[in-house]
Amino acid sequence: MVGSLTGPTRGARMALGLYGALILIILYLPLVAVGFASVSRGRYLSFPIRRYSFDWYGQALASDTVRELVITSFKVAVLVTVLSVVIGFFGALAFARYDWKGRHLFQKLALLPIFFPQAVLGLALLMWFNALGVTPSWKTGVVAHLVWISPVTTLIIAIRAYSYDPALEEAARDMGCSTLQTLREVTIPLLAPGMVTAGLFAFLLSWGNFPLSLFTLGVDATLPKWLYARMVSGYTPLVPTVGMLSVAFSAALVVLGLVIVWVRARRRAGAG
Repeated sequence: MVGSLTGPTRGARMALGLYGALILIILYLPLVAVGFASVSRGRYLSFPIRRYSFDWYGQALASDTVRELVITSFKVAVLVTVLSVVIGFFGALAFARYDWKGRHLFQKLALLPIFFPQAVLGLALLMWFNALGVTPSWKTGVVAHLVWISPVTTLIIAIRAYSYDPALEEAARDMGCSTLQTLREVTIPLLAPGMVTAGLFAFLLSWGNFPLSLFTLGVDATLPKWLYARMVSGYTPLVPTVGMLSVAFSAALVVLGLVIVWVRARRRAGAG
């Protein structure tokens, strides 16, 4: 009884620590293997690695093909992020803030695309584009990513919308604020942490998305689509090198997001 009141025992803490370490090893061991493959001079990865070289990183950074892939991936991810956060913001207000007829049905339908297998969703969207006579390109890829990612951003922002007091908006209106002023001065600042989080999720989900990109980008290519094509045929250590650079960029973006949230929290604490 005393042990349950004072917290886990030393043995329990050690067991939890070992379990957490094991989970991290399982998650990140494949990434370590990709990192070794990116610095190997051999065409294929084999252990032990006899010759190390960082030349592939130089080739990746100097490659026009990789530069075009990054531009396309970044363009798609940025558009998806902006549009999905806007859609998610207003969807979250309808999802969590207001009570209206058909709200529960809207909640179910808004989240439904999350549960579709992405390959099936990509094939369905490709057939839809073909039926409309639309040639697949990076623009149709943006639409496809939005279909799957917008429900995610809606859900994330809705969680934040559930947590704030609607009386704050009512107080702003009582003080003479218009609907637009209330939205700008009260609603958006309150939902900003959820919007930042949703934006990070949207960018990373779009940046690394393969199934939807494979079906809906046509002749255009993003990094995941190109990596798959080169793995199937024409493999060189440039493939894991580009993969590691992509992971490093994603990690840097996550760190930047955490810094933004931390700075915002510090400012709010200072203002309080």
